[in-house]
Formats: sequence, C-alpha cells, structure tokens
Amino acid sequence: MPRNETIVAIDGPSGAGKGTVARALAQELGYRHIDSGAMYRGVAWQASRDGVDLTDELAIAALAEAAVFAFEGDRIAVNGHDVTEAIRTPETDVAAASVARLPAVREALVSRQRALGEDGRLVMEGRDIGTVVFPAAAAKIYLDASPDERARRRAVDPAHASGRTRALADVASALEARDTSDRTRHASPLTLAPDAELIDTTGVPIGDVVTRVLSIVRSRLGGAPSAPAG
Repeated sequence: MPRNETIVAIDGPSGAGKGTVARALAQELGYRHIDSGAMYRGVAWQASRDGVDLTDELAIAALAEAAVFAFEGDRIAVNGHDVTEAIRTPETDVAAASVARLPAVREALVSRQRALGEDGRLVMEGRDIGTVVFPAAAAKIYLDASPDERARRRAVDPAHASGRTRALADVASALEARDTSDRTRHASPLTLAPDAELIDTTGVPIGDVVTRVLSIVRSRLGGAPSAPAG
C-alpha cells in the first residue's frame, strides 16, 4: 500500500489525550481533524434514537452506511442533527463500545474514514487508525497513560461530563470496561502499530505532549506541505 504522505494517525485508549493533541496538531499543521470515535458514537446514538437493537449487526451496519456525517470544528452532526453533546454521555459510551465490536459496522465506517482521507492533510484519531484505517500513514502516534491518570482526566473533562458529576471510581470502572472491550474485540482491536511512536502522557503537561508529538510528526512528514485546512 502506498504511503499516505499527509495522513497523521493518533491512536490510544480513552483519556490518554488523543482529542486534545489531535486538535492542536491539526491546527498547527493546517490539517483537517476527524475523531473517528465520534462516528461510532453517532451511529450508536442514531440506533438508540430509532429503537434499533444494538446487537443487530446488519441493521446497525445499514445505519452506518447510510449515515450523513458533518464535521465543523469541534461539532459533529449526524443526519442533520447536532449530536456533539448527545454522544458524550456514559450511556453512549456503553452503546458505542457495543456497536464498535460489530465487524460489519467497522467495515462500513472504516470505508467512510478512508474516504475522508482521500485528499490527505488529515489528522485522524481513534483506536485503529494506524493499524487498520491508514496502515500506511506518514506518521503514527500512540498515546497512553496510567489507568488512574486517564480516569482523573475523564472525570473532569467537560466534553464527557454532560452536566453531571461522576465518582472517580465509577469513571475508572467504565474506562476499564471500555479498555477490555476495545482490546479483545475480534474486529480491529486496540493495539500498538509496530511503526507507531508510543508516548506515555502520565504526569506530562498537555502542552509538552503536543510539542513532542508535533516534532515527531513534522520529522515524519518530511517535505509534505502544511496548508490551511478547508
């Protein structure tokens, strides 16, 4: 497979800093930013809204194939509905993990994600970007952190708070369940690509993480041009 000269893949578990780093990186490079996880969340949201059984693989895959995704800055719309806040709830976390385990759904969304990268100049974050979606990405970063650190971050993350306070123990338990689901699923499990740069963000200020990742990515991109996104 040819090398995707201007594709940056950022993978890792929940709470490792993928979203913050990916957004900052995209802004610095003038690239588009896509959160692939939001697509799975969006499909889970649509399925729940339509009353579709989350274990009905063919029905969920059909939703994934037909869904119209629109990304505008940090906002995401699914089939014309702004779901930015609606997909960041504990309930959607569980539903998305269930949906993400379905091979037919992953096949449908991986195809959609690859299409988004056809024009290059893209930073995509997720759990299988460097291993499955863009295995020939020019730069691959895998962010990780200790379970305690990831739980603390998620507990205070306003994007996932949805107006409610969650006990740290509950957040840690939910993250552990999601980690197990992601790492043991048959289709596209969360794993470190052999050629990815592993960065442990435990105790590291996010600004320092961004600086390090940006340095690595620029060296991997080589002569690939940065240009304003859009």
